[in-house]
Amino acid sequence: MMAPIDATERERLDTLIANALADLELAFEHVDTGSFLVTLEGEHKLRTMTWLVVQDHTLFVEAFFMRKPAENVAGTYGFLLGRNARTYGVHFSIDRVGDIFLTGQVPHAAITAEEIDRLLGCVGTYADENFDPAIALGFASAIEREKAWRAKLAADVGGAAEPA
Repeated sequence: MMAPIDATERERLDTLIANALADLELAFEHVDTGSFLVTLEGEHKLRTMTWLVVQDHTLFVEAFFMRKPAENVAGTYGFLLGRNARTYGVHFSIDRVGDIFLTGQVPHAAITAEEIDRLLGCVGTYADENFDPAIALGFASAIEREKAWRAKLAADVGGAAEPA
């Protein structure tokens, strides 16, 4: 069994990750030694908050994806589980209440600036590409109610603008 990471190696990895994030020009908070909260911007999922945390043997990656589906829970989880077969570095997972995350672990020996770029690129891509379909599966009724409300609002505003 490998010994846990020592302070010197933790500092080296901390510096490597901080420099990689700065070079990538990503917004991030350096919360503690070896602990970073990165903001990834997207088109469909506008913002994906992603943790990079140096642990004893690995770099832990975790990004919140979406809340537990309100409906079609099995269909939503099944859709995302099917995506896991084609992912690199991170996979879809759920917590104890059913919220969905992208999570992964990378051994310390594999941590380079290029690997940080690759991992965060994967998180951003998987979150952005799968967000709309997952929301449509897990919140279809809420989406329909929102559309109906917006249509009614538009009709009310349009009717008020017409001369009598």
